Amino acid sequence: MPRLGRSTLVTFAGLLIGIAGLVIQWIANPAKFAGAEDSFGIAFPPGIVFVLGAGLLTLVTARWWWHAVFAVLIGVWIVGVGSLANQLQPNLFSTNPGTVAGNVVMALGLTLGVVAGVTSMVSTRRRTRAARAVAA
Repeated sequence: MPRLGRSTLVTFAGLLIGIAGLVIQWIANPAKFAGAEDSFGIAFPPGIVFVLGAGLLTLVTARWWWHAVFAVLIGVWIVGVGSLANQLQPNLFSTNPGTVAGNVVMALGLTLGVVAGVTSMVSTRRRTRAARAVAA
């Protein structure tokens, strides 16, 4: 497995922070995730599974310059599309402070993951191109 660059490590940190935000929301209001009980057997935030999956795909594809695309996509989907679909905002104005705090932590972490993921892909692509130019 190739050595992971700093921006890739920051991408993983952003995903972990996003998961921490989901856990905070879960602790603050477990009933909010009751819809996932059919799938998981317990009231569990399914976003954790999706973020972990994106992180795993990012790790498995680390040898290619586009590896962080999975982290970027999950962050854009949850934060970007969630905002556009008005799914994120109600949690920011909840009367439950744990829900608000968890939502802020999740959004900041996933946004960090998106920015670091794009940075990682761009810098890795540039290094790959430069190495090929030198070798040729």
